[in-house]
Amino acid sequence: MIEILIADDHTIFRDGLKQIIADEADMVVAGEAIDGDDVLQKIRARAWDILILDMSMPGKSGIALIQQIKARRPKLPILILSMYHEKQFAIQAIRAGAAGYITKDSATSQLIVGIRKVCGGGMFMSNAVAEKLARELDGSENSLPHTTLSGREFQILQMLVEGKKPSQIADTLSLSVKTVSTHKSNILQKMDMFSAAELIHYAISHRLFEDAP
Repeated sequence: MIEILIADDHTIFRDGLKQIIADEADMVVAGEAIDGDDVLQKIRARAWDILILDMSMPGKSGIALIQQIKARRPKLPILILSMYHEKQFAIQAIRAGAAGYITKDSATSQLIVGIRKVCGGGMFMSNAVAEKLARELDGSENSLPHTTLSGREFQILQMLVEGKKPSQIADTLSLSVKTVSTHKSNILQKMDMFSAAELIHYAISHRLFEDAP
């Protein structure tokens, strides 16, 4: 029996996952977590066959959370289930130690296949993400400025490109406005740019975000 821990801050979404997994005779959702601290507490308490992890939860989440999980449970397979379609999020997650990446609007069959694949020691991701990851690993895209960003910085870059103000970003990510402003300054410095307008132009030019203005 594959014992699954699911981590998502939305009760309705967790309930939906449980219904999907309940149809599989060899799988069971044996635990739930609502935020990063809850995840870390539950993986310390016992072993799990797989963690299905939301990429963006309030507080501790994203790449930093994946790294902390792998530091505590190196052999725990992590399957990311995310709202973000952008390939860079998947690449950051895989580099941090995740074994798979699926977007939340994927077919339920993909989720089940992904669970089985990563539990068997493999990796699972879409063809587009696999192609992007291959280019990243062979060095063909490593010179692009956005590849130097951390997972959190890339997330904030997307929100800036979408036109969100630092205060809105802070509310969404449960961060202080000062922290968001620091991240923004770091993004501009790493990408050798001076304004949000330059970031938007770069994002459009490199097709980083499908919904960029």
